[in-house]
Amino acid sequence: MKAAKQASRYAKALLRNTDLENIPQALSELVAVNDLMSASKDFRSLLASPLFTNDERTNVIKQLTGKLKLSDYIVKFTLHLSEVRVITALPEIIRMATSLYLEKKKKARAVVITPLPVTKEQETKLRASLKNITDREIEIEYAIDPSLLGGILVRIGSTMYDTSIKGQLRLLKDELIKG
Repeated sequence: MKAAKQASRYAKALLRNTDLENIPQALSELVAVNDLMSASKDFRSLLASPLFTNDERTNVIKQLTGKLKLSDYIVKFTLHLSEVRVITALPEIIRMATSLYLEKKKKARAVVITPLPVTKEQETKLRASLKNITDREIEIEYAIDPSLLGGILVRIGSTMYDTSIKGQLRLLKDELIKG
């Protein structure tokens, strides 16, 4: 609970201190830092461990600034998260900040899982349907799962829409068991 509360606090601070049009860039910079933390245990340890001094962290981050193309604000933000020992919550901070940003922009993010690639015509219809359901502009991320026999799965926030054959068969089985 405490970690989620802290992540929410820092996500809100990120959005408060960044211009609305610069938020996508700031989020992509934080994703780059998070990806590096995931790829390198040494880098993660440097940022998360109390064994390293703030000067050591600052030196390493400054060296990486050019390679990762980090803005001054993201460098300061990352160093602050490291200093107050919440850097391990960075994935959650990114997730919450993205959600809050989309909320501000009156947008929603949908993850669509299909057994086959989606055509442009299907994408247009799907986008229109999801806009009617959510009353928001939709950013769609596609994933292909060949184990689906047909239909699609759509996740918007914490809501899941399951129109797959597998899901329909599961519902039918549940109804038959109930009698």
